[in-house]
Amino acid sequence: MLTSREELDAELGEAARAWLDAALAEAADDAARPQTAADGAARSGAAADGAARSGAAADASRTAASPYASPSWELRYAAAGRHCGQRHADSVRSLLLVEARAPLASVTRLYDQGTAAERRAVLLTLHLLDLGDTALPLVEDALRANDTRLVAAAVGPYAADHLAPHAWRHAVLKCLFTEVPVTAVARLADRARGDTELARMLTDFAAERTAAGRPVPEDLRTALALTAPAGHPAPPTAAPAPTEES
Repeated sequence: MLTSREELDAELGEAARAWLDAALAEAADDAARPQTAADGAARSGAAADGAARSGAAADASRTAASPYASPSWELRYAAAGRHCGQRHADSVRSLLLVEARAPLASVTRLYDQGTAAERRAVLLTLHLLDLGDTALPLVEDALRANDTRLVAAAVGPYAADHLAPHAWRHAVLKCLFTEVPVTAVARLADRARGDTELARMLTDFAAERTAAGRPVPEDLRTALALTAPAGHPAPPTAAPAPTEES
């Protein structure tokens, strides 16, 4: 769960608050540099796919306008846990990304070069940035990982908004395989409702586990129940595996 700036100010010590103030100021300075037309289109059109797809051009213009490959706030991003504590690192990193209005180049660099914790913060913040669907490769990479922290972060609001149906269904199954609670899947009820293909995949998974004598996870039953169209009963799962007593 991400913490607001006001909550952070109440919980951080004086030195950490001063560090955060300076870090956010650097991020804001980078975001406020003179924008090109491509920058403006990318940042003002978060709701429009065409504007979002201009993000790559905006990233290129930002890099060209700076003599440095990485702005200084990105170094602050990596140091957030050291200065503000690991408990607050996700929230501090998220604030930096939002304050910088981080373009795709920065987001990708921080993900590719970051630790698991730094990658998680990127994933948790994607839905707050004006990136359209251009950051989907980061989500797809996280869903290929076996790190449950990354998987849980990858199935947040950004995935709910942008993952194609096939990829999203496999993301739900990934949660079941890795025992990530399905409560981590943003808008699960909305996207699962009436999804007969997801229902089939879940039913097949339940049947495989039953045939192997393994229990069907309760989260699978929960997700399967959500696939029923409004006003219809949920499809049944496979029968429970027999016990020795039966």
